[in-house]
Amino acid sequence: MRQQHLGDGRVVEHVRQAVGAQQVDIARGDIVLVCLQQHRVLDADGARVLVSSSSNEAEVRSELAGTPGKGGNANAATVVGKRIAEKALAAGIQSVAFDRAGYRFHGRVKALAEAAREAGLKF
Repeated sequence: MRQQHLGDGRVVEHVRQAVGAQQVDIARGDIVLVCLQQHRVLDADGARVLVSSSSNEAEVRSELAGTPGKGGNANAATVVGKRIAEKALAAGIQSVAFDRAGYRFHGRVKALAEAAREAGLKF
């Protein structure tokens, strides 16, 4: 994230959106989907985790039971992306800013983002 200090003491934080080079203002009140080890949807100031999902959850593990690997691959990211989108939509969150946390937009990060989009989450 990049911080921009305004003249009146306020700080505006910016994140790069995953697709394109648009800047998203978190200070406007955007909700952020953070792509880390445990994927989270944070409120605008980053203080509260609204929903989260991980490949360590029992439901995700049971869905990945027949696939090769230990959950650190694109198949697992697809399942986690769908799951986090379902949880966000159930919590009333329909639109988020996607923070890929410095990772390149390919492989697992891309699989997570595309699965979340297909499940109905907008960013």
